Amino acid sequence: METIVLGGGCFWCTEAVFKEVRGVVDVESGYSNGNLPNPTYEAVCTGATGHAEVVKLTYDPAQISTRQVLEIFFVVHDPTQLNRQGNDMGTQYRSGIYYTTADQKQVAEAMVRQLIVDKVYGKAVVTEVKPLADYYPAEDYHQDFFEKNPGQGYCLAVAAPKVEKFRKTFREFAKP
Repeated sequence: METIVLGGGCFWCTEAVFKEVRGVVDVESGYSNGNLPNPTYEAVCTGATGHAEVVKLTYDPAQISTRQVLEIFFVVHDPTQLNRQGNDMGTQYRSGIYYTTADQKQVAEAMVRQLIVDKVYGKAVVTEVKPLADYYPAEDYHQDFFEKNPGQGYCLAVAAPKVEKFRKTFREFAKP
């Protein structure tokens, strides 16, 4: 098993997508790469802690590669928006790949370079690729949020379309 931490805006959306991915055995919402131990959601929302809202993925590389995980990641969020995703603004919503192995670093850096060279988005890719410096699980009420609150406004407007995009684009990676 491998672990990688991804920041793609609000963790509710990213978690909702990766819970459906074959080979991903655990998804946990949390906070990483900040400067305050044991941050709370309220503190992270101020932007003062330096943390990103992230999901920690544990995956089986025999079922899904790091590259495939990152291909999904780059489709279900906008890596060209600096410190924001849609209406969510602040450094806590930055696009980031926080690797735990040298191989993950190499794959992530190569993918970002290729996206830039191929001008996939027509704009600069601002995804940061850094080693995982710290990680703290988000509060319990954030875990499985989309699953528990599918009718909530944000889930309907933002998370559900991302889940649907995953299902349409990556059918071969969906859990049965």
